[in-house]
Amino acid sequence: MFRTAAHALPPWLGHALNAQRGPVPWNAVARGALAGGPLLIAALAAGRASLGVVAAIAAMLAGINDRPGSRRASVRRIGVPALAGAVGLLLGTYAGQHLGAVALTLVLTGLGLVAGSVSAVGPVASGTGTQLLVTAAVGAGMPLPDPGWQSVLAFLAGAGWLLLLRLVLPTPTALAGDLRLDFRFDGERAAVADVYEAVAALLDAVGTEHATARRAALTAALDHAQDALAGPRLRRRASTAAERRLHAQYAAALPLGEAATALAWAGRAVPARAVEGPRRLAAAVRGNTHAGPLPAPSRTEPALRALDDALLHAADAFDRGRGPDLHVRRRSPRSAVRAVLGPGGREYGLRVGLCFGASAAVAQALHHGHWYGSHQHWYWLPATAVFLVKPDLGPLVSRVLCRAAGTVLGALLFAGFAAVLPRPEGLVALVAVCGALVPVAARHFAAQTTVVTVLVLALVMVGGEPQASAGRIGETLLACAIVLVAGHLPMPGQRGAGIRAGIDAADAAAHAYLTHVLGESDDRATRWTLRREAYRTLAEARAAGARAAAELPALARHSRGTDEVAAVLERLVDTTTACAVHLDDTGRLTPHHTERIAALRDELAERRGRVGRPRTLA
Repeated sequence: MFRTAAHALPPWLGHALNAQRGPVPWNAVARGALAGGPLLIAALAAGRASLGVVAAIAAMLAGINDRPGSRRASVRRIGVPALAGAVGLLLGTYAGQHLGAVALTLVLTGLGLVAGSVSAVGPVASGTGTQLLVTAAVGAGMPLPDPGWQSVLAFLAGAGWLLLLRLVLPTPTALAGDLRLDFRFDGERAAVADVYEAVAALLDAVGTEHATARRAALTAALDHAQDALAGPRLRRRASTAAERRLHAQYAAALPLGEAATALAWAGRAVPARAVEGPRRLAAAVRGNTHAGPLPAPSRTEPALRALDDALLHAADAFDRGRGPDLHVRRRSPRSAVRAVLGPGGREYGLRVGLCFGASAAVAQALHHGHWYGSHQHWYWLPATAVFLVKPDLGPLVSRVLCRAAGTVLGALLFAGFAAVLPRPEGLVALVAVCGALVPVAARHFAAQTTVVTVLVLALVMVGGEPQASAGRIGETLLACAIVLVAGHLPMPGQRGAGIRAGIDAADAAAHAYLTHVLGESDDRATRWTLRREAYRTLAEARAAGARAAAELPALARHSRGTDEVAAVLERLVDTTTACAVHLDDTGRLTPHHTERIAALRDELAERRGRVGRPRTLA
């Protein structure tokens, strides 16, 4: 009923009420509980409470980036933002000590411009830019009694502690399962198994209205598996038998997904026995066993023959444990630079720089004007603005509403806890509990804000700062106002440039895939790589378009029409996949295939010409 009510509201308001679903990430909960608390205890025992606070803040930020996936992928996802956070803390600390208010504001504004532009590259870059700015605000606005280099080392130690827990701590699932399984690869194993489950689900939905959603779920599963297998390694290729086996199993899933997509495009229901093969393969991945005998589907049409061939290939790959290494999504430095300097990077950088600089200037003015009373630290306002200005966390109004509600609730809760808990023991226990709740609260921005607010207020009180819940509420509301104003200000260039850049990338990837298939190349490895890139960039564009559509009408109108373009691109990529499967079987395309491609290209050109235009009544 709650979700139904949310869907009945305007998109900009309904988005603030929607929460993600899924099982409780107990492994992340355990790591969160073991992160900040022990660091604080060790620091208090050594008489260095301020360094313990810095280390616990770093562990908290690393915990926010501790997402499901493989252990080695977490090295990049947690480690790169942590290194940027250390740099930001160093810059902020020394800039705050040696620069006046005007010069410091200019430096922070420039840092926001750079970090915002870099955030357009991807999720890890976005986390990197965010952590750089948050720690710069903390370093400049929360003067610590320790030398700057000691604070930096404490920060790295805190983030490194959480990363160490992520790498070496067995998950509860691994401990409860077969002890013969190598728990180091449980994230990769689960991700690859989910791909086979998604293939089975798509085959089960062929010919129904659920086929499109199941195909999108298959793309998401492949994206997740691709990321899980792409963690850093000492050698370029897989170096252990278990790793090589997982790579082979992932590679074997690509032709299966291709055949299932072609069957969904045809729209004719498949025999029930066709679904059993992928499900048995999923169980084999989870149990690290051989595939065993697989039920063969009928071979009455090209897509079914492709499915049968893919199952045979998968069974062979499972038994041999070797296959092509197709898991890496490589982005050249040139493409990253293009994203930073392109229209999306420029727009994002300008808004982040403006919000970060303006909030830092206002915070310093209030501090020097003694508006804070006994409170001497002004980091909260600019740090809040950094999270609010991030478009990948949701639409602007949704972020503002969630942040305001979460901060008010968190500050009130902490005021109650601070009045009854013993110090510092009770506050340390509160930090541990909040650390455990962060992974669960990540399903909704307001819930995450509530938990993080309580955690940070507890940390700074352990460090010697007085209870300041009321001040935090006021600063958060002021940051919300700054970001709302800056988010609606006109900027140089075309509004919605980031959304259009995503559509352009998806268009280019789709046509690269189409060109390869129509060229009738025998290089299937390249074809599967191009197909993955086409679907992945399309999913990213659709997600960005959905967030933009949930903005206030004044902002949403600039991205109007991008969802229709993405839908046409999706049909074009599906059709290209069906063409590839048919060419493999017959060596030629039917008039139905060629006519469909021509019609989709014409529709795409028409839809792209309407992007950003106001809709008119027919």
